[in-house]
Amino acid sequence: MTRTSPGRHSPEGAGLRAKRHAENFPVALRILPRPLRADLVAVYGVARTVDDLGDEAEGERGAGLEAYRAELSATFAGAEPADPALRALVPAIRGGRVEQAPFRHLIEANLQDQRVKRYADYAGLREYCRLSADPVGRIVLSLLDVRDESAARLSDRICTGLQLVEHWQDVGEDYRNGRIYLPQEDLAAFGVAERELAAAHASPRLKELMRWETDRAAALLGSGAELIGRLSGWGRLAVSGFLAGGLAAVDALRDSRGDVLGRPVRPSRAGVLGWLGWLQVSARTERRSG
Repeated sequence: MTRTSPGRHSPEGAGLRAKRHAENFPVALRILPRPLRADLVAVYGVARTVDDLGDEAEGERGAGLEAYRAELSATFAGAEPADPALRALVPAIRGGRVEQAPFRHLIEANLQDQRVKRYADYAGLREYCRLSADPVGRIVLSLLDVRDESAARLSDRICTGLQLVEHWQDVGEDYRNGRIYLPQEDLAAFGVAERELAAAHASPRLKELMRWETDRAAALLGSGAELIGRLSGWGRLAVSGFLAGGLAAVDALRDSRGDVLGRPVRPSRAGVLGWLGWLQVSARTERRSG
């Protein structure tokens, strides 16, 4: 077992709450039933801990991630974990509501981040998102007892879209941390040099590229929106919250006109709530017309 470190998250700790509130989307809407909220917060705690071990931990981050993978496996095998985030996940594990594989994929994505700092093309970036983003949606569907593979594929589109939007919001920060998620083929196609990502404001070429990348992420989110109509009850509301956050972030990116370096690009609360309401109405209309 690994020892709890400052990078680990207690489910109700101030650090985790702050990170939840900083996300584009509501991790667990307050209106959701308490058991579902607890499961969603527990999943987020583990995912956030994995990301922090990969992005913020001191020392050898790869070793820390490998140790966490071992503790995760031991927890699924029945051991009592030392890590507070994993302890919070134990009820969902013991209740058979989550599987181990998606969490292992999240760890693998962060291990990949230690080795890979650039992506040659969009296909390579999408493959990375298959590990870093798509597993979260599949975990959520598992919590909702949705086992339909076609629904899972729609969820993958939403999750990859959410991941791409976040990357486009954080272009400058990622560059300062030594990573570029913008595909090299896209930088070349728009004539953007890597050094331009360090500027105080985006160049005209970078603005054009970011508008194009934003449209591509928005199309991906839209292509997964059918999932909302397939869900019902609390599940529909929970997943709508994630998609609404992504769509509101797209609006914020578009409002920036591609200058993702000039100021923080974040969705407004009103924007998220607006999209959340629209998705609920749209899903009900779809069901009636279907």
